[in-house]
Amino acid sequence: MGPLRDNPPEPVDFFEIAPENWVGVGGKLGKDFSWFTERYPFVAHGLSLSIGSPAPLDETFLFRLKRFLDEHTIRYYTEHLSYCSDDGHLYDLLPIPFTEEAVHYVAGRIRRVQDILERRIAMENVSYYAAPGKEMDEIAFINAVLSEADCDLLLDVNNIYVNSINHRYDAEQFLKALPADRVVYFHMAGHYDEADDLKVDTHGAPVIDPVWDLLETAYEHFGVVPTLLERDFNIPPLPELLSEVRHIKALQAKWNAARDNDIALQN
Repeated sequence: MGPLRDNPPEPVDFFEIAPENWVGVGGKLGKDFSWFTERYPFVAHGLSLSIGSPAPLDETFLFRLKRFLDEHTIRYYTEHLSYCSDDGHLYDLLPIPFTEEAVHYVAGRIRRVQDILERRIAMENVSYYAAPGKEMDEIAFINAVLSEADCDLLLDVNNIYVNSINHRYDAEQFLKALPADRVVYFHMAGHYDEADDLKVDTHGAPVIDPVWDLLETAYEHFGVVPTLLERDFNIPPLPELLSEVRHIKALQAKWNAARDNDIALQN
């Protein structure tokens, strides 16, 4: 964190952290972390909530998480619309069956999380490679959960692209079917091309042109929403990462200008 503090990256407007890595951390690391949260907006993207798990929610963790979110004035807490544990953590994001029963089960667990945290949370549309027990389409499942749980959406643009290739649907049509009033921010990331018809969400590569194009469609449809660049491994030098952040900001400026021009024409 030292180099980042000494040379703050100019195009970065906010940071995202995995709260599991920081809850309960004190000492010098805790002070260094507080230095950043006192100066920048932060969001927290969880890894272990496992909202679709058959196991009970870890409410002890949730109460600790609430204290952490409050202490550092974290703007949003988000998690994956999937599960990663049962009797122990599985270290992977597994798909929740697209069924009415799962909608009611997951929505109830989300409402309980929101009650404990005393704040709305946002669930992320995830990449998946199989749909066991499927009774409805992915878009119907996501929208039903958001409505019944009365929660928000973290919209992952790359996951829509990856799933559209793997499961053969229209990415733009899917994106435009999501509820605009529930979107809190976007994720952008790269993926791995296993084959022409199989993409693997890795967060380990640069964003490709079709995903950039889909981000523009998202800005056109939803407006200019805060957007986070994810990179989990194969991390290049910081200037290379920041070039992708600057590309995001350039697209945001473009669509803000287009919106302003539309407003001026209407007046």
